[in-house]
Amino acid sequence: MSSNKLKILVPVKRVIDYAIKPRINKQNTGIESKGVKFSINPFCDIALEESLKIREANKDLVESIHTVSIGPLKAQDVLRTTLAKGADKSTLIQIKDDEEVEPLQVGKILKSIIEKNDYNLIILGKQSIDDDSNQTGQILGGLLNWSQATNASKVKINTDNTVEVTREIDGGEDVLKSKLPLIITTDLRLNEPRYASLPNIMKAKKKPLEKLTPKDLGIEIENRLQILKIEEPPKRQAGIKVENVDQLVEKLKQVKAL
Repeated sequence: MSSNKLKILVPVKRVIDYAIKPRINKQNTGIESKGVKFSINPFCDIALEESLKIREANKDLVESIHTVSIGPLKAQDVLRTTLAKGADKSTLIQIKDDEEVEPLQVGKILKSIIEKNDYNLIILGKQSIDDDSNQTGQILGGLLNWSQATNASKVKINTDNTVEVTREIDGGEDVLKSKLPLIITTDLRLNEPRYASLPNIMKAKKKPLEKLTPKDLGIEIENRLQILKIEEPPKRQAGIKVENVDQLVEKLKQVKAL
């Protein structure tokens, strides 16, 4: 692949930190976001880590790693983290604080950025932990008419201009092989993301962080979905342990499950 440099784009999303239990707001229209810690979406972090690993294993092959996030101005903190971890540059597509961008609109924005900058490998998380849509990678593949490999648990760059992606499936593994350009979405077991060191966090402040708006890309945010109401799931009763099969059968009879 020496004749074809890899230009990698890694979309990342700012979400409520995975260690925090989300709370529904008083209006029952969404998740409370005031006074809550935000961080990079875990699946996006895995996507970034994989792009860095690809560069470390193929130093002469990767031309650049570019991270992009669609979010409010505060989302630039997430981008600074990606720069501290090793990304070369970043772009914030700035939207309003309370504005929601659905996967189709995300796909259109990413398509515009990809075509303007001639990227040939897109690595992104399979889903974000806030809406769990698991749609952006697939939609982007359809918009660009590119090959895609979803739910990657292993990525291998070959010397013949191809990429092999291993996916976990029921009872085994599924290995896909594709030429560039390619879209890869990452699963949890692909890698373990690194931490950003303090010196690299300081250096990241000097790396380029571009700010654009959807209108700069000729795109209007149009939502097709409306949230009517969000409710807590009903509380479940605690389970019990039984000592043997006879006790299990007796309990099942008591609740008329047998």
